[in-house]
Amino acid sequence: MKRLWGLILFCIGAGMAVKVLIPTTLALLFFIIGLLVVGYHLFCGC
Repeated sequence: MKRLWGLILFCIGAGMAVKVLIPTTLALLFFIIGLLVVGYHLFCGC
């Protein structure tokens, strides 16, 4: 189940990273990086 949540969070973060092409705020950038890190950590079980 942790791997599923990790994959979901990572995909959400990656999808939001595409939004970076549009002007973004610094808070949104930190939120995207956080989702990617947490998703990777949960998926890989580090």
